[in-house]
Amino acid sequence: MSEEIRVRFAPSPTGPFHIGGARSALFNYLLARKTGGKMILRIEDTDLERSSRESEENIKAALKWLGMDWDEGVDVGGPNGPYRQTERLDIYRKYTEQLLAEGKAYYCYCTDEELEAERQALSAKGQMPRYMGHCHNLTPEQVAEYKAQGRKPTVRFRVPADQQIVVHDLVRGDVVFDSNGIGDFVIVKSDGIPTYNYAVVIDDHLMKINHVIRAEEHLSNTPRQCLVYDALGFEKPTFGHISLILGKDHTKMSKRHGATSVDQYRQLGYLPAGINNFLALLGWAPNSEQEIFSMEELVKAFSMDHVAKNPAVFDIDKLNFINQHYVRQLDGEAFFEFAKPHMLAAGFMDGSETPEKLAWLKRVVWTSHEHVCYGAQIPDYVKMYFTEEVAPEDAEAAALLQGETVPKVLRTFVEELDKIELDGANVKALFKTVQKLTGLKGKDVFMPVRVALTGNQHGPEMTEIIPLFGKEKCKARIAKIIG
Repeated sequence: MSEEIRVRFAPSPTGPFHIGGARSALFNYLLARKTGGKMILRIEDTDLERSSRESEENIKAALKWLGMDWDEGVDVGGPNGPYRQTERLDIYRKYTEQLLAEGKAYYCYCTDEELEAERQALSAKGQMPRYMGHCHNLTPEQVAEYKAQGRKPTVRFRVPADQQIVVHDLVRGDVVFDSNGIGDFVIVKSDGIPTYNYAVVIDDHLMKINHVIRAEEHLSNTPRQCLVYDALGFEKPTFGHISLILGKDHTKMSKRHGATSVDQYRQLGYLPAGINNFLALLGWAPNSEQEIFSMEELVKAFSMDHVAKNPAVFDIDKLNFINQHYVRQLDGEAFFEFAKPHMLAAGFMDGSETPEKLAWLKRVVWTSHEHVCYGAQIPDYVKMYFTEEVAPEDAEAAALLQGETVPKVLRTFVEELDKIELDGANVKALFKTVQKLTGLKGKDVFMPVRVALTGNQHGPEMTEIIPLFGKEKCKARIAKIIG
């Protein structure tokens, strides 16, 4: 094989692109870019019932959004195509005929019902369900009888007995499997479509893939693939099976843990840099205490030597912490563009705003800049600017409006508000004036005004809020408190 490291990401387009798939793609991408190698994108679409071009497009769009390009594969082409498995059926057929001719594979006429009965019988005996070889050595008469019955055969791989299959794994070391526990497995289904464990071997060999980096759930498939490599006389690649991703409760990540697809995170307003940074730390540990990495820094630091075999925990709080870092890097214009789809979805914009309204909206949106972790949080943070009704957020906030001095504070505030031009400096001076006129300390002035105007005890500075509200909105809200 070539000295150049060649990796592939080979998803099945059977649904939304899972965040775990993105992590696998990222590790392959980082290894390829770190070593100056090549990354190939292959689409494994032999599950004809579930595969769709829509899912394929979703995967490609997600990879591009995350900033992961590929050197060969669908869309970009290359010397080892086609790069969709359903376009490679003639290639697989040639190797199937070779295995059949050499006696390394055979036709199996067992029905689904017969196979299920066999599985149940083995399970009842406490044995591992596997194919017991009914069609292993059929006579010509038996074959003729099955054909006369109209049975369509599968092709099974003839698994050698009493073999130890050793998988040399970059993450897990040597993993040993016993061939006696595998059973002859199907490599071509009755409709002529190759199975995953068969097609993947031929594709990886012909595409010169020499490093297979994939999720741990594929480790159990690897001994079957190793047998096919050996039977076809192919050199095996270097394998690396990266850890499972678990939810915070240490169960396999699922929808109950939150969003699971890349597109869901994109729609929620997470940034590609935040997602990539977070995913890289799921199962890989840098050789330092550093947590924030640009893609360039990840490429430089990444090594399979620091990929852990223990399960990685998907901690949404850590994702939010990392993503917030990148949100805070956005300048005013970039942050407004980032916020815009969420503001439109919330009905706070309609796309036909005047220049004056846009300028006001940019100031409003910016008040959330230091506080939100992802885009979908912005409308909730700025909704006070768009509603006429305001109410205390909780009992503690409501109690702040019941103080004996509150009416005096609010009336004085309104009286003095009419005397100033609204900007941050003047608002700051306004609070000092109200303190002086009422003889009260800062908190006793500041908090009743904040709750009366926003309903909340915390949030943006009042020097930002009040100029954006304008005098009329401020006076109308306070009037509802003091009558």
